[in-house]
Amino acid sequence: MLENLRVDFNRLFGGPACIEIQTLTRDLIKGVVNGACEVFWELPIQVELQGEVLLLLNGSVPRLVSFITDYCNRLLGDDYKPLLTRVLTIQQSWKEDKYQEELITSQIYCIIKQTGLNLDAWSKAHHDLTLSYLFMMNNHCHLCSLKGTKLGDLMGESWLKAHEQYRDYYMTLFLRESWGKIFNLLSQEGRVLSSPTGGFVGDSVKKRLKSFNEEFDHMYQKQSNWVVPNEDLRLKMCQLAVQAFVPVHRSYLQNYGFQAETDDSPGRHVKYTTQGLETMLSSLFQPKLSKSGTTKQNRFIGKTKDIVTDNFRLTLLAA
Repeated sequence: MLENLRVDFNRLFGGPACIEIQTLTRDLIKGVVNGACEVFWELPIQVELQGEVLLLLNGSVPRLVSFITDYCNRLLGDDYKPLLTRVLTIQQSWKEDKYQEELITSQIYCIIKQTGLNLDAWSKAHHDLTLSYLFMMNNHCHLCSLKGTKLGDLMGESWLKAHEQYRDYYMTLFLRESWGKIFNLLSQEGRVLSSPTGGFVGDSVKKRLKSFNEEFDHMYQKQSNWVVPNEDLRLKMCQLAVQAFVPVHRSYLQNYGFQAETDDSPGRHVKYTTQGLETMLSSLFQPKLSKSGTTKQNRFIGKTKDIVTDNFRLTLLAA
């Protein structure tokens, strides 16, 4: 806007009688340029400071991470990058330095690197190991989903592939350490060394089934508050859980004479039918309609937006 006003401004207020408005306008330009550059240069530092903040423990992608990746994508876009380049060029000229093309890309590399360090720190802050795995899986999924964006193109194919591999790695760990351990109570390795006896169910078999019911209840209640924002990943996880673990449950019930399939009357010892388990596992990790991010992070994001808005408002007032 200031560039577009320059010709008309110089024509209208170029004379010696307009010294005051010329001075105010120069101050406005300095404020806009320095304000925009200050946000850009200090962003890695501000992101680093957020690493000390404890996150909401639902395993989702922190609002700060999605904000940073979106912000960097916008800076690299066709609408913003030419303006940012212009602003940095002006500031560098005031310092009698020459603008270098790698200034923007190097700074964005630093921002994304610091975001990754924050994710590692936040992951270690989770006291529940399985929740830590879910958290890392979700965030690696978010980063590899940047493929095809300006930021993804900048970071490169190998960077995106690495995050895809980490996403799958943490998903495997999560399923194995949570549901895998519970269903192992019913697996061949975990069964008592006895055989079905014509409908008679031994105490050891009933105790094992009771232990499974209790562990399943606890895990399901806990994971009902956890989130997988990416729909494709959420469906894949639920399908893998159903395919891997529900047959174990069905086999156990059938081997020991329980009714496995019907929902009408599961029985005194069978709390869940195989159909019921499949439905419950398939319903996990749904996004919740709630605000994410901590107060400190929201304040940081709001402050960044306010700086941009205030500078825009000053420009309008000057016009």
